[in-house]
Amino acid sequence: MLKNMPVIDAVVHPFNFQPENFSNRFGHFFTEMIAKSAFHNSPDRYRVPEKAYRRDWGIEEIANAAFIESDTDIAVYHVLPLNAFKDGACGIDKAVEARRRWPNRFLFYIGVDPLQGQAALSEMQRQYDALEGDVVGLKLYPNSWLGEEIRGWLMSDPNIAFPVFRKAQELGLRTVAIHKAFAMGPAEMLHYRVDDVDFAAKEFPEINFEIVHGGLAFVEETTWQLRRFQNVYANLESTTMNIVTRPLAFENVLASFMRFPYMTDHILWATGGCMVGHPRMLLDAFSAFKFRGVTVEEANVPQITDADKRKILSENYVRMTGVDLASRLRGIENDEFAQRRREAGDRPEPYSTTRVREFA
Repeated sequence: MLKNMPVIDAVVHPFNFQPENFSNRFGHFFTEMIAKSAFHNSPDRYRVPEKAYRRDWGIEEIANAAFIESDTDIAVYHVLPLNAFKDGACGIDKAVEARRRWPNRFLFYIGVDPLQGQAALSEMQRQYDALEGDVVGLKLYPNSWLGEEIRGWLMSDPNIAFPVFRKAQELGLRTVAIHKAFAMGPAEMLHYRVDDVDFAAKEFPEINFEIVHGGLAFVEETTWQLRRFQNVYANLESTTMNIVTRPLAFENVLASFMRFPYMTDHILWATGGCMVGHPRMLLDAFSAFKFRGVTVEEANVPQITDADKRKILSENYVRMTGVDLASRLRGIENDEFAQRRREAGDRPEPYSTTRVREFA
């Protein structure tokens, strides 16, 4: 917990970035883009050797960094459908392992490529069954990277997107998370805009739609979506890195998203999970975060409170998904991570419970 506030990290990624996992040239591109970004955007204390990013990160490393080295209580594992990697970059096998070992610590999203049509629907069922139905949501990307071709699709497409949404409903999933705001590779920006989310939110009002990387771009467009649609949420994965690297940019995003009081109910805390940005670094910065006086006065935004932060850190996610947070907190109060944290007496140094030192 962070100052007695439960913390749900809405996205964590134990990436498999070893070259053997590349299925085409885009695997190398993604790995270099993320590794270099993580290395150069992290302060010295939270920076690891570049070669430590370019490997297969184990689920236990992510769990240790989240639950022992930081104040995260629960993490949301997204199975990724990045076809530039043989296992999608974050495969179902690690999700199955996390569920078997730490069922109270992790929540799960399955992930598919809608451009694969019927095969995508079958894959949704396969992943759902592999996790024995213990699935909260669905993760999607607006591009497909099969072979040497990059193809895109829109959330408004009744032939590509809507069958996937209907399958999610059939499986009882309450949320669909769509990667937006920054393009993955040399792809056109059209499919990373947020406009098409309007159509999905309107046509499927019983599904909640998460704009992942919300605010990293298209801030005003996303702001008005939060105002107009009760089933649209801004997931702050990657955007939270700006607390450290571009604090004024983060302040401007949050001030826009909190322009009207009820919009604060639609903001979700997320880090991306330990490799891209250490959760301790980001949570500590968010704990201390306040709007500057000029923002409050000139932007007419109320000062952020602990009640607001509690909503962002867990309450909004609980309301969106219906997760029984109280039961999960009881289930982790004396688990292996809680015990190791107590034995350490304090949070261990960043990445000290991972394999990072092997790459020094």
